[in-house]
Amino acid sequence: MSLKGRINELANKHRKLDETIHEEQKRPSADALRLKRLKREKLHIKEELQLLKAS
Repeated sequence: MSLKGRINELANKHRKLDETIHEEQKRPSADALRLKRLKREKLHIKEELQLLKAS
């Protein structure tokens, strides 16, 4: 996979995670553990995106 393709794939995954996080936060009984896991994964993807864009 090309670098641009990988960046696009990660950007899409980052956006989907953001949507999932917002949907979970809207729920009256949001699962705090799930939110933490989703946010950690989103942050990891963001860091990887920054590294790829810098190279």
